[in-house]
Amino acid sequence: MRFADTVTLITGAGTGIGAATARRLVAEGGRVVLTGRREAPLREVAESLGELALVLPGDAADSTAVRGIVAALLERFGRLDNVVANAGGHGLGTATDTDDAGWQKAIEVNLTSAFVTIRESLPALSVRGGSVVLVSSLAGLFSGPAVAGYVTTKHGLIGLTRSIARDYGKHGVRANAVCPGWVRTPMADEQMDELGSGKGIDRAAAYELVTENTPLGRPAEPEEIASVIAFLASSDAAIVSGAVVTADAGASAVDLPTIAFD
Repeated sequence: MRFADTVTLITGAGTGIGAATARRLVAEGGRVVLTGRREAPLREVAESLGELALVLPGDAADSTAVRGIVAALLERFGRLDNVVANAGGHGLGTATDTDDAGWQKAIEVNLTSAFVTIRESLPALSVRGGSVVLVSSLAGLFSGPAVAGYVTTKHGLIGLTRSIARDYGKHGVRANAVCPGWVRTPMADEQMDELGSGKGIDRAAAYELVTENTPLGRPAEPEEIASVIAFLASSDAAIVSGAVVTADAGASAVDLPTIAFD
C-alpha cells in the first residue's frame, strides 16, 4: 500500500499506460485524478475504481483548464502528491513532410501538455514534497523513420525532466522520465495495423516484427510500464530524481550494426 493517503494526477488517463497506472496506484491504496480530452474513456476507467478516482476532463496543454483541474482536486482532496504526465500523440512525417500546423500539434500534445500540467501542479507538489513522472519514449533517446515531431518532442521531455529535477529538488520534488519501447496500447495498435496492411500481416505478426531484434523479443503490456511508473512515484524511489529509465525489452542495449552477425 505504497500510495495510501496520496493523490496522483494522471494525464491521458483514459486508455493504455495512463489507465493502467491509475489501476495500479489505486490497487496500492492511492487516490487518482483522471484527466484527458475525451471524457467517456475516463469515466469507463473510473467506474472500476470507485470513489478513489475523480474524473476531471480537460486538455493538458491548456493552462486555464489545468489550473481549474488542480484547483478542483485540491478542493476535493486537499493535497497533490504525484503527477504522471502521460498525455501524448503522434508527430508523423519527415522534416520536409511536416508543415507548421503538424509541427505545432506535435509540440502541443507531447511537450506542452507535460510542461503546462507540471508547471500548474508544482506549487501544490512543493507543499510537502512530491513526484513527477514524465512518460517519454524510446524515441526520446533514438530516432525512428519519418516521425520528426514525435522524436523531437519526446527528446524534449527528457530535458524537461532534468530541469524540473534540478530546480525543484530543493522543494522536495522529484522528477523522472520513463522511456517505453513498443507497448500494446490503442495508439500502437493503430501503428501495427498500418504496418501490417503494407506487409500483408496481421496485428500480432506486426508486433512480432517490430520486436524481433529486442533481447526480450516482445512488446510490453501497459501494466508493465505502470509498474515502473509506480516505483518512480513511490517512496521506494525516494533518492531517485533526474533519472531516465528505459522500459524497452532491452532494445536500447542492442548494437544495431552487429545484428547482421546474429
